[in-house]
Amino acid sequence: MLKDLLIAALWSISPLGEAKVGIPYGLLHGANIYMVFVVCFLANVMVFPIMMFFLNTVNRSLLKWHFYKKNALFVARRAKTGSGDKIKKYGFYGLIFFVMLPVPGTGVYAGSIASYLFKFDRKKAFLANTIGIFLSSLIVWATTLLTMKGMA
Repeated sequence: MLKDLLIAALWSISPLGEAKVGIPYGLLHGANIYMVFVVCFLANVMVFPIMMFFLNTVNRSLLKWHFYKKNALFVARRAKTGSGDKIKKYGFYGLIFFVMLPVPGTGVYAGSIASYLFKFDRKKAFLANTIGIFLSSLIVWATTLLTMKGMA
């Protein structure tokens, strides 16, 4: 059980899955349903401070390299033209909704980048990302449980 929780937590901090993969993994491997939710949610929340540290310090140093800068600008432009207009228009609530959507390309990694690009206040950005992660985790958790019970 502990091994399954650890793997679920690792999926939850992974940019490839976040809690959208960690929660189903933990539940399908028989871990306690409440522990899976709490562990995956908290692991996913930990991503925001790590990403903000990376964007504020490491990113600035790496921007001196042409190859990195070219790719970083591509990602920034894509983020601003994709869902960025909605996030900018609706601010705090737009960021919550963006992070909350349990679909690929949204989540705390994208929410952290959006927070950085649109210069959100760090505390408000953390709160918006945390609420979005909670709602997304709740949707995935409930959907997975209902599916396992044959009700969805």
